[in-house]
Amino acid sequence: MRRAAISIAANIAEGASRRSKVEFKQFLYIARGSVSELETELIISLRQGYVSSKKCDKIMGQTDIIGKMLTSLIMSLKNK
Repeated sequence: MRRAAISIAANIAEGASRRSKVEFKQFLYIARGSVSELETELIISLRQGYVSSKKCDKIMGQTDIIGKMLTSLIMSLKNK
């Protein structure tokens, strides 16, 4: 889960350092994939009893916000 969470920020940073919007968007898509990976791992952790339902809901809310932010950023780059 830590690796997936770090991957989100790392891919955004790497994409931002690229020279083209096309490359940046590709890294944003990868970051969004890492958000989905984190959500999946969180669901598995909940089912296995490693995390409480309350904690799971809180983190899922945060990942939802991050996913929406990434989608908005991708869409803004498509419109330019």
